Amino acid sequence: MSISNSPLKELYLNKADCVIELPEWLLPPEKIEEYRATPGLAIVEIAGRDSVAAAVKSAEDEGFTDLLPTYVYTGTEHGPWESVERAVDHLARRLPQVCVHDMIVLGSPGFWQALNGRFISKLISKYGFSTPCVGCHLYLHTVRIPLSIMLGEVPIIAGERQTHDGTIKVNQVSEALDVYQNLANDFGVRLLLPLRHVSEGTRITEMLGFEWQAGKEQLSCVLSENYRGLDGSVDATARQVQRYLEEFAEPCAKKIIESYLAGDIPDHLEIAAQVLNASSKRSSLSSGLSAPSSIHRLSS
Repeated sequence: MSISNSPLKELYLNKADCVIELPEWLLPPEKIEEYRATPGLAIVEIAGRDSVAAAVKSAEDEGFTDLLPTYVYTGTEHGPWESVERAVDHLARRLPQVCVHDMIVLGSPGFWQALNGRFISKLISKYGFSTPCVGCHLYLHTVRIPLSIMLGEVPIIAGERQTHDGTIKVNQVSEALDVYQNLANDFGVRLLLPLRHVSEGTRITEMLGFEWQAGKEQLSCVLSENYRGLDGSVDATARQVQRYLEEFAEPCAKKIIESYLAGDIPDHLEIAAQVLNASSKRSSLSSGLSAPSSIHRLSS
């Protein structure tokens, strides 16, 4: 469905809360039944080239016959929407034997704000750092869980990679990827990360079958690389990221998704505040924890 279609354009531009109450023009009841009756269906997270390569690899490894592209808005992205549509076109051309369905757009600004915006000062004082990137990726994965469950707990495919030709991204360290997958698993949903251990960009190009420069032909984020120092290094530790996720972001996201699945639109900020208050009453670290492991300095 093209952005030129006025309902989709209105949804994307206005960014309403669209997680469980999807308009029928976007996902009609008959399509829900069709998807539920399709055993080889998987949801694809559409972003840049890694997301398309992940879908290609998963289709080949898992034997998926149908792929449902999904795009989730955050409020921080910018650039031509056509890049999202081109990504779906690339996927369909790369896998002619697979049925690539019309894209579904989802999102919740309130959910994103609860994890990444409202409590920045508190998170900095509590964990010694704050970056929206980790919570944003958690949001991008978990906000698709209700759709997955609606369609019969179908797998979700994401393009996360632990390293990118040796470069570390704080939102894709091993500790973060474990939390993303474990949270989805708590709801009976498989979050597939087929590129998790693929570091070389040349292998991504091989999977795609055509040249696609990293970071190009996709929407950009106004907060990109906010966690890097002037020299490109990352000062946060893996332990800080883990604590932020386990003590705040993961339980917050879980409660929010539980509320959605109960048929409610959550009070995202209230849930986040409750989780933060409860966490503040507990000891932040037990005496038996090992020393923090540093995220490697990024290569230039």
